[in-house]
Amino acid sequence: MIGGVGRIGYGGNYGSVAAAQYMFAGATGVEEEVRKGSDGKPLVDKSGKPLPPSMDERQAKRLGKMDCEACKNRKYQDGSDEQVSFKSAAKINPAAVEAKVRGHEQEHVANAYDKAEQEGGKVLQASVRLKYAVCPECGRSYCAGGETSTMIRYPKEQKKQNPYEQNHLAMGQEAFRGNNMDAAV
Repeated sequence: MIGGVGRIGYGGNYGSVAAAQYMFAGATGVEEEVRKGSDGKPLVDKSGKPLPPSMDERQAKRLGKMDCEACKNRKYQDGSDEQVSFKSAAKINPAAVEAKVRGHEQEHVANAYDKAEQEGGKVLQASVRLKYAVCPECGRSYCAGGETSTMIRYPKEQKKQNPYEQNHLAMGQEAFRGNNMDAAV
């Protein structure tokens, strides 16, 4: 097209044809067929304009030109037996998911400290790990949940009450019984 514009001044029919082509570029008189998405709906952005031919549905959703239904309807629910938030499934704004999940996992950490304090134990370690996944519809990565791990040490008196610890101590005593012999007697 740029070459055609430069030739306008040369005169003759060729110059006027080139000018007409430049002025009406893209106006062929034939309406372009609107492409359809995977769901059969027309591929248009949020404002209703058709997507450019070079952009597919997944790219448009990733760039925010179209709504991703999977991201919009994603729900989060806690599967533990503790009394914390998200016991029933709830939607979270995709922009706030990481903060909400981190705050929820912090509730588990606080519960571990409370439990240790009530039972006379000490929290040795508490960590939170956020899990990420990729949306199959738009291809964006998102926070898919979290996991909290804690390690609590309890005093030795409580170990004696623990049946597993009692069994371990009994097995240790049986293993050493008879190992020392006094031959002088």
